[in-house]
Amino acid sequence: MITTIYILWLRQLKRYWRSKSRIVGSVGQPLLFMVALGFGLGPIFAKAGGGSYIDFLGPGVIAQAILFMAVFNGVELIWDRQFGFLKETLVAPVPRWAIILGRTLGGATISTIQGVIVLILTLLIGFRPVSVTLLPLALVFMILIALLFTAIGTAIATLMDDFHGFQLIMNFLVMPIFFLSGALFPVTNLPAMMHTIVRLNPLSYGVDGLRYALIGVGGFSPLLDLAVLMVLSVFVLVIGSHLFSKIQM
Repeated sequence: MITTIYILWLRQLKRYWRSKSRIVGSVGQPLLFMVALGFGLGPIFAKAGGGSYIDFLGPGVIAQAILFMAVFNGVELIWDRQFGFLKETLVAPVPRWAIILGRTLGGATISTIQGVIVLILTLLIGFRPVSVTLLPLALVFMILIALLFTAIGTAIATLMDDFHGFQLIMNFLVMPIFFLSGALFPVTNLPAMMHTIVRLNPLSYGVDGLRYALIGVGGFSPLLDLAVLMVLSVFVLVIGSHLFSKIQM
């Protein structure tokens, strides 16, 4: 069982490193947000008393890179189903939850690597973390964001067998999740309805935790951020395992 999890995890990593265009393409959008919004709205943000918008925006675009990479890992499950690899995996004498766990861990590892790459690139643009000692905590939040949204993408992919339908649904979900997470704006002093939406958004806790770890500012408690992400990750993994167990060969 552990061998199966490891093999699936390693297979995900090999796919990632073989696709250079995927690596480059997935960092393009976060860096565009960082440059266009960071420098474009930076003076306005500073005049409003918010300080450096580049520093504020950095954790948000790192979370964005992880989010997009994580949820679209589900495409590979559909790909494997259509081209027969999934059938070969399902006949293996291991529980199906081990298969979904291996795939999810592989996708989460890839998404975390992507987040670290974007973090390094933001440093070149001008983003500066407040403390090196909190970087391990930032990595923990990256891993939890990656794990949660890889699990979500994989769970949805188990219900679908069409690439285009999956991408449409993911785009419909991902953009609101990102824009309503506080990645681009402070979550304090929001209207009541907007504040409720932000609180119900799981990415809000990831962005908030990253922001606390990287620039020392947060709207929620970092312990609450960790608790919400961990509980939701386990919950979605359980749901995904149940859905995956229903897949017919």
